[in-house]
Amino acid sequence: MPKLLDDIVLAKGSEIAIADEYGRTTWQELDNRVRRLINGLKDSGIKPGDTIAMMMGNRRECFEIFQAAAHLGVTYVPVNWHWVADELAYVLEDADVRALLVGDRFTEIALEALTDDRANGVSLSLVVGGECEGLTDYEDFLASSATDDLPIEEQLLGGPMFYTSGTTGRPKGVRGSLSGGGSIPTEVMQLIGASMADYVPSGGRSLLVGPVYHSAQWAFTFMPMINGSSVVMRHKFDGAETVKLIDSEEITNIHLVPTQFKRMLDADTETKDSFSGASLESVWHGAAPCPASWKRSMLEWFGPKVHEYYGSTEGAFISTIRAEDWIQKGGSVGKPLETVEVLVIDDDGQKIGDANVSGTLYFRNLMGTDFEYHKAPEKTAEAHLEPGVFTTGDIGYLDEDGYLWLSDRKIDMIISGGVNIYPAEIEAVIAEYDGVADVSVIGVPNEEFGEDVKAIIECSEGFTGNEDFRREILLLCNSKLAGYKRPKSIDFIDLLPRTGTGKILKRTLREPYWADHDRKI
Repeated sequence: MPKLLDDIVLAKGSEIAIADEYGRTTWQELDNRVRRLINGLKDSGIKPGDTIAMMMGNRRECFEIFQAAAHLGVTYVPVNWHWVADELAYVLEDADVRALLVGDRFTEIALEALTDDRANGVSLSLVVGGECEGLTDYEDFLASSATDDLPIEEQLLGGPMFYTSGTTGRPKGVRGSLSGGGSIPTEVMQLIGASMADYVPSGGRSLLVGPVYHSAQWAFTFMPMINGSSVVMRHKFDGAETVKLIDSEEITNIHLVPTQFKRMLDADTETKDSFSGASLESVWHGAAPCPASWKRSMLEWFGPKVHEYYGSTEGAFISTIRAEDWIQKGGSVGKPLETVEVLVIDDDGQKIGDANVSGTLYFRNLMGTDFEYHKAPEKTAEAHLEPGVFTTGDIGYLDEDGYLWLSDRKIDMIISGGVNIYPAEIEAVIAEYDGVADVSVIGVPNEEFGEDVKAIIECSEGFTGNEDFRREILLLCNSKLAGYKRPKSIDFIDLLPRTGTGKILKRTLREPYWADHDRKI
């Protein structure tokens, strides 16, 4: 029996483990399917240290794959299902993907990517939730696989490698302590999963309404599952439906981003008035700044159950602030975890010891864990002050009470609806187009999502920034970039503002768009 499931199955075998729009799976059924998947992947030549990828949507089978990989010593890449074929093909090559699992609604993108030379390393491709010519049916694959237990000594830790965009070029995979690689005992996952009990009480029921290819959504659902919590999920988020699901499914915990707060607050009066929330124990939010008015409204509605964390894909959880503390320290991202040391570093690379003095924030995990960017040692080095001491690119300070405050972003990043978007990737696509002398991509205000993507283009001599040219650029972005990365608007400018060394002054570009807003980035 898989180590991460054996005790849970013995205690709760007939109870529901995972549920989605299509059905429900008991713990006993999950155990059986995970064993079949482990054997099927192994028989297909997938071995410890290999990498698989999944472009599936939020569905039950995701957690079968998580569990199987965690026991087979396999790294899995949850692919952003908004990506186009070019983006998927890049990851298939960069991550050295051996197997690709595809949800039925994403087969067109997957098939196109699989015809690309960059996908030549993929030897197994499965379709989940339907049939598709050229892809092996996932259910047939399971049915033809054995249910034998993998020997205990062969059960090795495998885990996720999330791809995150960066300040230059293509996204990079983040390899952390949980990514596996074929040498770490699976029990390590149990130990780390147990630490999640501080955030999510064990044995409850998690509601997943954000994309599981985000590290936080994964952490707040799969990690509690290791402690016996079941997972209810939906592929798409709907504010009113989420409010109803909390009651109807007796949800104990949920992870949200501020944009989801707003949509729940905008639910119809009848839905809001009928909400009980009696089962709910905790609501965690992060990923993006939350307007104070939204946070106060959620606290008034849900009570003192709405808590905030600060972290990143690279550094996991860094700090937390509980509801009762936020009332006193609203705007802070809380106190660092006991396992995290915060270093505030000035422009000369020296540690700032005084309270309330801003600098670049660096963090050290006192448990000794660290991360690296896959196949990008230079990028890994840029993110580190020294081995084990890394930065998220944020600027901030510690106050006299030890609370952490963020004051600015040092790295060039747009946050839209809780999703990190790095302008460099978009700029690289647009800059290659004939007629573009230079381009700068910035974030501009959006009341609901926080920021929208805007491209500002300096045209080459002989080209005019008119509506036809704007349309051509947008069509280019449609073919090369996922929808959430594409500019929502394009402006043209005679000359982009620059420093004496030629660097574009993005803050100068942003100023007119943020002039009437409290937040000026």
